Amino acid sequence: MNLEHVFVCGHPALDFAATLRARRSTRFEMFVTPERLNAWYLECGLVDAITPGTEDDVREATTVREAVYRLVTNRHLGEEPDREALAVLNGAARRTPATPQLTLSGRHTEATPEQALATVARQAVELLSGPDVPLMKECGNPECTRVYIDRSRGMRRQWCGMESCGNKIKAAAYRARKKSAPAAAAH
Repeated sequence: MNLEHVFVCGHPALDFAATLRARRSTRFEMFVTPERLNAWYLECGLVDAITPGTEDDVREATTVREAVYRLVTNRHLGEEPDREALAVLNGAARRTPATPQLTLSGRHTEATPEQALATVARQAVELLSGPDVPLMKECGNPECTRVYIDRSRGMRRQWCGMESCGNKIKAAAYRARKKSAPAAAAH
């Protein structure tokens, strides 16, 4: 599986929750090192510069990520929020977030991994308490466990992203139809 971070969910907290891929099957962890975690913070645009992280930062981030995923799933299924996940998320959100600064060349945000995580946690709180909750959907690819915000007209989007999942499913369906077409014609 490719190690590139993907941002298709429509919200940073959902993209963060999706960094453990294929949760129901192969479970592919994106945050394998402090460098990969920091790369996510940079690539998602949360920060412009970040101090080096540690294994403790990775452990903390994965704990918060799992709390976010649990709470997103609770909301999506209309269940009561998991109390332990609430405590983890709220604890992280209470910490000092990354603070953007205005510089001569525009906005610039420097942070520690802890500040970046606090910022993601606050974004998750905003998402889970905001107007986009009814727009959250899980990807239609059974192997994918990403939850995304569906802003399509009529809420008809089926995949987290066409490149990541939609094309794979459509191609597989096409191959299956081609395979069964000759057999059907023979009868």
